[in-house]
Amino acid sequence: VGKEKFHKSQHWGFCNNVRMLVSDEKPGIGGVPLIGQKIKPKYGAYPKGEGIDVPSWVAFDKQVLSFDAYVEDEVPDKNQENYRIRYYKIYFYLEDDTIQVNEPEVKNSGLPQGTFIRRHRISLPPPDDDQFYTVYHFNINTDIVFYGRTFKIYECDAFTKNFLKKIGVKLNPPGHCPEDPYMKVRREKLDYVDPFRPYESFDTLKQFLQYDGKVLRFFCLWDDSDSLFGDRRELVLNYFLSDDTVEIKEVIPHNSGRDAMSWFLRRSKLPKHGPPGIYQPGQITDRAVLNVYGGLAEKRVDGYLLDKYKLGKLDQEYYKDSDLTIGTYINVWGRKVLLCDCDEFTKSYFKAKYGVENFTSISCKAPPLPKIERKFPPYTGFGSEEDSLRSCIGLVPTPYQRNFKKFMEEDSYGNVSNILRFFAKLITDKCTEVDRMFVISYFLSDDTLSVFEPIERNSGLTGGMFLKRIRVKRPGQEIFKSELSEYIKSEELYVGAKLNVNGYLFLLLNADEYTLNYMENNTNRFPFSSIEFALQKLKDLESKSKDIKQVFAAADPRHTKVLDYNTFRDLLMNVTSGRLIDQEVITIARHYRVPEDMSTDVNILIAQAHEKLKKNIFENFDRLIFNCVYEDREKKHVLPTKDIQRLCKSSRLPLSDDLLRNLLSRFEDSEHQINYESFFSALNWRMNPMPELSAPSYLKEKCEDVWLRMPSPIPVKFIRYLDLLKDVFALEEEEP
Repeated sequence: VGKEKFHKSQHWGFCNNVRMLVSDEKPGIGGVPLIGQKIKPKYGAYPKGEGIDVPSWVAFDKQVLSFDAYVEDEVPDKNQENYRIRYYKIYFYLEDDTIQVNEPEVKNSGLPQGTFIRRHRISLPPPDDDQFYTVYHFNINTDIVFYGRTFKIYECDAFTKNFLKKIGVKLNPPGHCPEDPYMKVRREKLDYVDPFRPYESFDTLKQFLQYDGKVLRFFCLWDDSDSLFGDRRELVLNYFLSDDTVEIKEVIPHNSGRDAMSWFLRRSKLPKHGPPGIYQPGQITDRAVLNVYGGLAEKRVDGYLLDKYKLGKLDQEYYKDSDLTIGTYINVWGRKVLLCDCDEFTKSYFKAKYGVENFTSISCKAPPLPKIERKFPPYTGFGSEEDSLRSCIGLVPTPYQRNFKKFMEEDSYGNVSNILRFFAKLITDKCTEVDRMFVISYFLSDDTLSVFEPIERNSGLTGGMFLKRIRVKRPGQEIFKSELSEYIKSEELYVGAKLNVNGYLFLLLNADEYTLNYMENNTNRFPFSSIEFALQKLKDLESKSKDIKQVFAAADPRHTKVLDYNTFRDLLMNVTSGRLIDQEVITIARHYRVPEDMSTDVNILIAQAHEKLKKNIFENFDRLIFNCVYEDREKKHVLPTKDIQRLCKSSRLPLSDDLLRNLLSRFEDSEHQINYESFFSALNWRMNPMPELSAPSYLKEKCEDVWLRMPSPIPVKFIRYLDLLKDVFALEEEEP
């Protein structure tokens, strides 16, 4: 047996957390060290300490240099990766220059990891394989070859850096450690498939409670006129603040031809980039739910988990309230919609939250289309102009529609005739026709006109209907033309006007009472019947006020303060030098006329009442008196007028309201009370008969267009000229 195999007592010890054999004896025979015995190298690589020279394993016990390194390994047999980055820890033990290489364990890597090279002294690569690695061979950002494998050192710990600086090693800058591409992909996959996570909650209750019932309203426009058969469509967008949803309604105009749809877009969240595509149900959701497999056991329990990393979740960006401003375009599933205006609540909301001050609205109405002038052929002379024009408008001619609303409003009803009647004479050079008088009737319901000549005996003229009811054209118009003819209007008729009716020239001399009242009540259409307009012409002569007063005073020598109509008209025409026309003179005379006694005799009223009562065979007067006695609780034989009128109405007394009101006013005393016994006794046509009324001998009308009663050439009898001078010139009355 050799000396190096000689047995000596040994035991296991630990050095830098590494188990080693340690001898209990001194070196063996011949000074050969035993297995596991530590000796000081002949040429030490460590800095010598000051003081006592101690062995290196004592001075550097439990001191280890740590380096971070990686190795690029080729992977030729896999499609997923061409190379792999493997990370290592290189430990250099200072006490004996041994080296240990460890590879950190990676979960489910499939590689044998842990201690890659056990601790021992490693020789340099050939041709220096007779030497070993020392501390001076290590540095940052350098390559170390261990048994043919190249380790790239890119970093070390702080203790190692401090030690290398002390022994005089100049450290290189730290290197870059690449990331393993396969592990990166695998780590991302593992992160996604990890189902364990805390359940997250979406706090929508606070937003709902704060903004429930609050809706932003915008008025929008979708201009689809560029497409075929497209047009501009007005929309109303409602944005619900409680859940950030949007609904859109369409404003459908009348007679647009579109079906009335309730919604243009139902209430939902509106994506900004739409349409996003077609997805399966459940793909677009806030939470992804995973099914937990319970195994093959009989009592397995299946559960559900929320996906932590939301694998396969589709991220969509939706419109918020901050994206909606006036003048911006929004994408409504591929349609560009312009926000034109908003309501007052929306304006106050944006002003309070975002500080927006400019809310200039944009018009939603389309610009007016260029008007194309339609040209029609001239009138042919067959039929009326309106009927001929209707045949040019459409393929199927339709009858001319007259103004039915005007016809209903201006047609005759009750005592309102809506017919303007004027007394006129014919302007002609023929001596036989100079004295011919006519009645011109203008019907307001359809703007027609008729002319009637009253029959005068022994005049040599036939008389009767001169022109039947028809619309009369204005003179001087071309007959065969494309435009419709203009007809005589009611505004052209007034006293003193000259009217051309189919070549016959008429001078309007006077009008009936209804016509004058109608013209005075509609001064916007008949300005010559306006008293203000007529008095203004007189006020323009204020410089001649004294002369005018002297003229009127000279015409009234008895100082009666009134003048007859003819004298008043002649004076007014002279002082105004013809500035006033006859219609204005009549208006002034009617305004300042002396009221006539229009009261009807009570006997005539009672006679009219008897005639009505006889026709209806009303004799229940005793019952009326009995009811009045019952109402008369104080036995004064009088009752208020309104009570007598109520009893007459309840008993169905066959008298008109006007006649009953006139009768009650005749029997009424100063306290508005009536002696009911005397009133009903007067109405009793059997006990107190009255002589029958004799009707005036009026000529009967042959048709509704005929007006046989000749108006008086004098519209009023007397005029209060002094009141006129006071109102116009503010002149006071002088004492005689």
